[in-house]
Amino acid sequence: MIVAFSVTPLGVGEDVGEYVADAVRVVRESGLPNRTDAMFTSVEGEWDEVMDVVRRAVAAVEARAPRVSLVLKADIRPGVTDGLTSKVETVERHLSAG
Repeated sequence: MIVAFSVTPLGVGEDVGEYVADAVRVVRESGLPNRTDAMFTSVEGEWDEVMDVVRRAVAAVEARAPRVSLVLKADIRPGVTDGLTSKVETVERHLSAG
């Protein structure tokens, strides 16, 4: 499965990059395939391991913020691996063909 999620600390002011970095650090240290962009961090793996990483990323932010918002979107597709790369490659292939 691939999960795209965003963790936002609330009640800490407008500059939240330091808090978000705490969450992204958890994801990167997990060893699971992942990608971070301006809006979301995506992580790929089995249900239990991905949800554990999301839970720990939220906990990292929650440890320093009085309130946390979590937005999560999941693509649950058993048997598919390397979706983070292959989905993008498919779109790029279609763009270059047309």
